[in-house]
Amino acid sequence: MYSSVFSKAFSLFLCKGAIPSVVLSKKIAFSFSLSLSCRTFASMKIGNVEFGPYPVFLAPMEDVTDIGFRLLCKRFGAAMVYSEFVAADALVRMVNRSLEKLAVCDDERPVAIQIYGKEPGPVADAARIVVERARPDVLDLNFGCPVKRVAGKGAGAGMLQNIPKMLEITRAVVDAVDIPVTVKTRLGWDEGSKVIVDLAESLQDCGIRALTIHGRTRAQMYTGEADWTLIGEVKNNPRMTIPIIGNGDITSPERARECFDRYGVDAVMVGRATFGRPWIFKEIMDVLNPESVSAAHEAVKSDYPVMSADWKIDVLKEQVLTSVRRIDEYRGILHSRRHLAASPVFKGIPNFRETRIAMLRAGTVDELFAILERAREAVRQVTD
Repeated sequence: MYSSVFSKAFSLFLCKGAIPSVVLSKKIAFSFSLSLSCRTFASMKIGNVEFGPYPVFLAPMEDVTDIGFRLLCKRFGAAMVYSEFVAADALVRMVNRSLEKLAVCDDERPVAIQIYGKEPGPVADAARIVVERARPDVLDLNFGCPVKRVAGKGAGAGMLQNIPKMLEITRAVVDAVDIPVTVKTRLGWDEGSKVIVDLAESLQDCGIRALTIHGRTRAQMYTGEADWTLIGEVKNNPRMTIPIIGNGDITSPERARECFDRYGVDAVMVGRATFGRPWIFKEIMDVLNPESVSAAHEAVKSDYPVMSADWKIDVLKEQVLTSVRRIDEYRGILHSRRHLAASPVFKGIPNFRETRIAMLRAGTVDELFAILERAREAVRQVTD
């Protein structure tokens, strides 16, 4: 009896923040620090997947978040990684290239697979295929991709112009699978239709287990700055009980901390800032949660100190090799070279344009690595 009473009291006190000492009997006394808050005790959960303090997720990005890149980000501290988004129609038609995107491995778990489509039936069928073939920890619905070939056809962020259909798809998928279903979307279609506060409630009512919000409208694409004020409003809505994940312009540990502290989100998601910089997760977690342990020293075979410029170049080379091993030389290089060209490790090197172009044109691992070694010498001249 006492344990049951205490359990209820404990939950109530936790949710209210500061907690005084509570004594249930002479034999059962529990003391809590006034400085501890609900966020300190409560772990974020999506279904049965539990995350530690300050979880940082890798965003789903087409032609970027293949399995090799996901594994690297995981080793550097990503709490959960997402697949490239996959078209539901292509999965239903059993298109091999789309089916290949469902490949996951235990080392990257927890992992989410993201799908998109514009009709409830095919999306629900695709969700069943995902669960049957890959059994990810989370199935994510893409209602946020702004690119024309997706949103222009009514899928992705295009669903922000047809909210009833979006909700119909969400309910169909939740009913179709036995793993947690989540959604990623944007503030609204344009400046005049920022519907996310009400939409979040409706999506929660459909049965999703978490919601990721990118702080831009579809009309903005990726221009301007992400607006997190409405993300914070969703999080602070007393009706919302599911985790809220904020996304948009997380480019540094300081910005990640600000978003956690100012807007109260349960997790943040990093997208474009990971290009050529999978170690950003270590940078962020070293600040947010210094006690967290990453496998950065084991991520690559390198003779150089972790986080040194030479070590980062070795990380980029390992990223190439991982992709080549898991796909093939041509496509593995194709997947990796945009990371190399965009990597901040080469920032500030004089006359680097020709080297960057050469990276993008490289067709073999040997050719690409020879270019990287020349770039290494250029980096040393700048950093020494």
